[in-house]
Amino acid sequence: MMTDTAHHYWNAQWQSDVFDTKWTEAEPWVIEHATTLAPGSRILDLGTGIGRHALAFAEMKHDVVALDAAEASIAAVSESSTRLGLDVRTHRGPMTDLPFPTGAFDHVLSWNVIYHGDETIVRRTLDEIARVTRPGGSFMATMLSARRLAAEQGKGPGKEISRNTWVFEGPGDKVHPHYFCTATELLALMPGFEIMTLFDRPHDKPGSWHWHILAERMP
Repeated sequence: MMTDTAHHYWNAQWQSDVFDTKWTEAEPWVIEHATTLAPGSRILDLGTGIGRHALAFAEMKHDVVALDAAEASIAAVSESSTRLGLDVRTHRGPMTDLPFPTGAFDHVLSWNVIYHGDETIVRRTLDEIARVTRPGGSFMATMLSARRLAAEQGKGPGKEISRNTWVFEGPGDKVHPHYFCTATELLALMPGFEIMTLFDRPHDKPGSWHWHILAERMP
């Protein structure tokens, strides 16, 4: 049974045009790293949402591909890039089967995406990211920290449906499976990468712990 189903929730969100403005604003750390890349670097924004990072990369004159499983996401990115006169190629598809050649990208970003599924989905996605990132290329991502479980459990009933994979009752996308992990578990999922930076901090709310990862693809 496939557990990477959260894109159905997000597809409805992007269609509604009513969502938190944080999904329109690029993350400073993401942009800071992008400025260190060579001009025209090939970048994949995996799980692009409405394109906040893909559009920023294109403004920086990088060669950008945006991928998402949600149809409304791809429509939004295509509309925005056309309106802004930016060149962003879009693909709709799952994160577990990337339609790109081996070593196609200098940098892959996946912000708040990979943990939408069980450990099989997470492992398969990270393997695909390793495949499409060139040796020496970089990978930046966030993952849900095991520290966050306490905050989620405090909101309402939850169930661990498989190892480290939980669903929770109530509003939001956590009615779909989400994967939570420790640093040790995370590193074990990334044998193709050398970790450059790894830290755990809350996002916008107390208890919203996320791992923040910057890694280099090993030869």
